[in-house]
Amino acid sequence: MARWCYRHRLVVVLLWVGALLGLGTAASGAGTNYANVFSLPDTDSKRAYDLMEKAFPERAGDTDTVVWKVEDGSVRDASVRSRMEPALAAIGRMDGVGEVAGPYGPQGAAQVSRDGRTAYAQVTFAEQADAVPKELVEDVVGTAQDAAGDGLQVELGGQAITRVQEPPTGTAELVGVLAAAVVLFVAFGSLLAMLLPIVIAVFGVGTGLFGTQLISHVTNVPELASLLSTLIGLGVGIDYALFIVTRHRRGILRGDDPEEAAVTALNTSGRAVLFAGGTVCIALAGMLVTNLRFLDGVVIGTSLTVVLSVLAAVTLLPALLGLLGHRVLSRRQRRALAARGPETDRPTGLAARWAAGVERRPRSTAVLAVVLMAALAVPLLSLRLGTVDQGNDEASTTTRKAYDLLAEGFGPGFNGPLQVVVDGEASDSLVTAVERTEGVAQVAPIPPANGVTVIQVVPKTSPQDERTDRLIDVLREDVIPEAGVEAHVGGVTAVSKDFASVTGDRLPLFIGTIIGLGFLLLLLAFRSLVVPLTAAVMNLLAAAASFGVLVAIFQWGWGLDLLGLGREGPIAAFLPIIMLSLLFGLSMDYQVFLVSRMHEEWVHTRDNARAVRVGLAETSRVINSAALIMVCVFLAFVLSGDYGAAMAGVGLAAAVALDAFILRTALVPAVMHLIGKANWWLPAGLEKRLPHLAVEPKEDGAGALPAPRAPGEGDALAASAVHGFVRTVDGDPVDGAAVTLLTSGGRQVDRVVSLADGSYIVSVPSPGTYLLAVRAAPYGSRAGQVTVLDGPLVHDVELAPGEVDAVS
Repeated sequence: MARWCYRHRLVVVLLWVGALLGLGTAASGAGTNYANVFSLPDTDSKRAYDLMEKAFPERAGDTDTVVWKVEDGSVRDASVRSRMEPALAAIGRMDGVGEVAGPYGPQGAAQVSRDGRTAYAQVTFAEQADAVPKELVEDVVGTAQDAAGDGLQVELGGQAITRVQEPPTGTAELVGVLAAAVVLFVAFGSLLAMLLPIVIAVFGVGTGLFGTQLISHVTNVPELASLLSTLIGLGVGIDYALFIVTRHRRGILRGDDPEEAAVTALNTSGRAVLFAGGTVCIALAGMLVTNLRFLDGVVIGTSLTVVLSVLAAVTLLPALLGLLGHRVLSRRQRRALAARGPETDRPTGLAARWAAGVERRPRSTAVLAVVLMAALAVPLLSLRLGTVDQGNDEASTTTRKAYDLLAEGFGPGFNGPLQVVVDGEASDSLVTAVERTEGVAQVAPIPPANGVTVIQVVPKTSPQDERTDRLIDVLREDVIPEAGVEAHVGGVTAVSKDFASVTGDRLPLFIGTIIGLGFLLLLLAFRSLVVPLTAAVMNLLAAAASFGVLVAIFQWGWGLDLLGLGREGPIAAFLPIIMLSLLFGLSMDYQVFLVSRMHEEWVHTRDNARAVRVGLAETSRVINSAALIMVCVFLAFVLSGDYGAAMAGVGLAAAVALDAFILRTALVPAVMHLIGKANWWLPAGLEKRLPHLAVEPKEDGAGALPAPRAPGEGDALAASAVHGFVRTVDGDPVDGAAVTLLTSGGRQVDRVVSLADGSYIVSVPSPGTYLLAVRAAPYGSRAGQVTVLDGPLVHDVELAPGEVDAVS
């Protein structure tokens, strides 16, 4: 497939452009039909909501609030009324505004605070918040705030109002892509190579979003799906293309023809991308086991975007590589390739030194990593799930100011009233019992409508206060049963509490499902019980540490002012499920790319220490670059203007950073060094029953890897390699020594260059006697015969200054 796409590159590019434009045109013509359906079956708040819908079916539009406060005097003063009444009347006449209920009418006395300095009016739109035209909301805000001044403060709150204070759509995405572009340019040193992953991400996310928009017309897809699709699509789209382009460039630098380099890259890293994309989709599908049906649309949207991003990476990317040819390299690399010929493919610099350091000190590395992750996870013990509201908005926003004015004038609980809903007429004893309940500030029975009575209850504490949660429990478990009536407690605060409870109850099943599926996938890929078990433990550790960071920032308030994210509060109840799905999927990506290279080396040499060291040295740089791109994309969502999106962005950025920079490049290799050969253990009976899944097949040519051998298969692994260390007479490693394996007739079999720790490995096609020549300035050269029998041969070489072995 890769070769076909490479050779028919114009056709492939035109097909993708046509698909993007076609889906975009169709989605633009059909419009959006996102359904923010939120339902919690078998909960008390859902029963209350159903009765409220029966009582007040006409209340379909979004209700927002205009709040004003005077510094001196009263809001009833003529000077204030003469400014506010015309403004409210003008708002009421606007097309799309259904009703304005102000404090100056006969029923408005309760809309003025006790001290007379604060009042509010309720503006009911004809549509729900998402459907209200932005221009209408801006007119409402402008008209209301034009009345302010001279000691009169006017602010507005509500869902529709929130939309006009958000940054322009696409700001966060643009900032994230620009930051990713900088990282890619530094990694590649080439403008054209930098653009490739970004183009792949744009096509994957674009087709995914347009497709999700069309699907919203045939099933319930919440608007949250588009945000999360963009978030995950940009991250995985850029990352997957980065892995493939890196492998492709490495092949060209080794001297491969661009077409062969592209085919090899897709047949190796491309396979890993397919596997990684599948793990992300499986992790996302884990949300289905929670039985929270409103998340089904989120799974559909995000999974579709991931699938299309993978498809773009394995079809569109080879076509683009064909268009670029050698220009995928920087000018400096092209000149060096022409002048000096192919480069040796070996990790150098910091990556090689770090890999060797982890091998030398695995215990101390593991202990430091575990201590750091455990320290970051400590705040998790204080985790409290809830809902975010406009009290968490940034202090300068009008919604936050309106929230604070209402809390100051009417009490903290005014922003989150409860409704005790009775199917029938509420008895006086129930109203009295609710009034006398500790924590209740105000009770207002509403006359029965359609056989349903609603008692409005204003708590003394704010919606996010734990005492409000306890008040809901007292009303449900003590007050209502003692009154001997059938009633239910509803309202936004009660719904939030029920959602947090349902999420907490179903979280263990959800975590167990995605860990179990991930374990099975890695078991198939790497033919080992220990590798997937290690990955599962690491994923849990990454989740605990990232949620610890989230609690410290958003619940404790550490650094919120620095990030400009408003006020601390509970962690959004939807976040654990969403974040864990994405985290487990992305963590599996990095585990696959890291361990697949280690497994490749293990199959070749049966040397665990070398396999872990080489795998880490060759993949750590690209994994860290990919993680840095993810962090940039996720952190950019702090600029989205949505507190929940910012929380998800910060949480995922912390999770990816900790997973890549600490777990995959330090703790995982350190633990694998400590475990040793047991990393690759699999019972013989299980080995025979498991289907084979090749994540990365062997490459053709010199240095090709032998087929994987199961433990106990005897001669299945024939003579495959000579490996060892090149050292000085003092025992110091020799970096960059040229190691050549020749037949007895003088034909070169393989040639490599030793790594920073002096290690080398050359491939052997079959058992026999060969000549091994080692040369490194200023040490001269060394040559000698090696006899390879039925397995890898360990052969260390010692070089002395000025020593030369003549080889004929």
